[in-house]
Amino acid sequence: MTGKGHIAQGLRIGVLATMLLALSACTTLTSSNIAVSQTGDRPAPAVVPEGTDPDDAVIGSREHPRIVAAYGGIYSDRPAEIMVARIVGRLLAAADQPNAQFQVTILDTSEVNAFALPGGYIYVTRGILALASDTSELAAVLAHEIAHVTLRHARARTDRTRTTAIVDRVITSVFGGDTSSDATASRTRESLAAFGQNQELEADREGIKYSGKAGYDPQAAARFLGVMSRFASFSAGSGQGTEGFLSSHPSTPARIQKAIDTASTMFGKAGLGEVDRDGYLDSIAGLTFGDSPSQGSIVGRRFLNPASKFTFTVPTGYTLQNSPSAVVGVAGDGEAVRFDSADVQPSMALADYLKSGWIAGLKTDSVTSDTRNGIEMASGLAQTDQWFFRVSVMRLDGQVYRFIFAAKADSPRFAQGADATLASFRRTTESDLSAIRKVAVRVVTAKAGDTADKLAAQMNALTRGTELFYIINDLYPGDPVQVGEQYKIVTLQ
Repeated sequence: MTGKGHIAQGLRIGVLATMLLALSACTTLTSSNIAVSQTGDRPAPAVVPEGTDPDDAVIGSREHPRIVAAYGGIYSDRPAEIMVARIVGRLLAAADQPNAQFQVTILDTSEVNAFALPGGYIYVTRGILALASDTSELAAVLAHEIAHVTLRHARARTDRTRTTAIVDRVITSVFGGDTSSDATASRTRESLAAFGQNQELEADREGIKYSGKAGYDPQAAARFLGVMSRFASFSAGSGQGTEGFLSSHPSTPARIQKAIDTASTMFGKAGLGEVDRDGYLDSIAGLTFGDSPSQGSIVGRRFLNPASKFTFTVPTGYTLQNSPSAVVGVAGDGEAVRFDSADVQPSMALADYLKSGWIAGLKTDSVTSDTRNGIEMASGLAQTDQWFFRVSVMRLDGQVYRFIFAAKADSPRFAQGADATLASFRRTTESDLSAIRKVAVRVVTAKAGDTADKLAAQMNALTRGTELFYIINDLYPGDPVQVGEQYKIVTLQ
């Protein structure tokens, strides 16, 4: 959660509070006809694949900042950017698009996802970079997305979003906001406009053709679909969201087998084509894994934001999850808390902002003002047919933050928990910041006597770290490892 005021006031808070995501500007690192997004001030170039309808470029240009907003901004990593640009260049040549301009953006999110917009906008997350184990696997993902663009699937998907205006109306009626700038609305539209099964299979086939013609291992697509399926099951068991690539790119045994058969039919027996495991792992060494520290860190029940210099602690029983724009805590007894930021004029009193209509069911006579830990606050109660809310806003260094506690009904325990959380909201100290640890991908080389189990033990410091090791390296317990070969380890730094 960046704590920056880029979040539209039109927030949609669902059953246990949904997550919004914040904006980031972008520029480009250009390699031949490939532009890889970077953080900065200059505008992105026009992106027009050959044969593109001029309207497609307009659609992609319009939606690009919304996608960046919805996925936590742009991840800057020079080795990874160069690697991605080189892969896409080879794939475009194989797809008979040698003069096309594509913009590829690495999104700063741990979500495992990749997708495309009309006009040649391709997106991969650093989560998918961390999960892939060689260049051919990433090439398979990128080729699949390029195929969606060349086959005009992305335009068809965008056309379908016109039928989702009802989603905007629901969001507006609940929280009275401008959904055109609401990142949650953008994510909802994207989800409702996912590619159909026939389009996915068509993109599988074309993507495998592009990847194989470019010289990469054509069996990588099937291999990586299997890894992503394992990771989705792992994430579900961790209580994490399972949205991502597999929610819009369903992975079934039949689909994986079809990918295997397609590669075999087009390119013959397995074992052909470039894999480049070492080169790939060298490019992602040091990659951030999981939440980005710049977006805040969770330490137990505490959330710390080193950039905006604040911290708070949620009640016992809550499990926190972080996104670039919101922190959500969920308790097993059906309670939840959402923390985010909002744009509020400095001249507006917090009590007036609380009454300004952005939350439904507010009891205006319940609004009170207070100061805690030297921080100005205002709080109130709200109620809808199914939920009771305790809502508080505070202003720190000119930025306004919001807590929204939700429960089926009010109770002394619920009230005490909300009050204790507000009382814990304060500026960070040096000792607070020392508790923040970065989690990153480290590449190790197997030595004589090493086994998969022995290497996996190096991830014991992480929750279910051993299980995660096997998935990110496409191994199973008891598997041998090759002396001199590199493997991924996720470590605290």
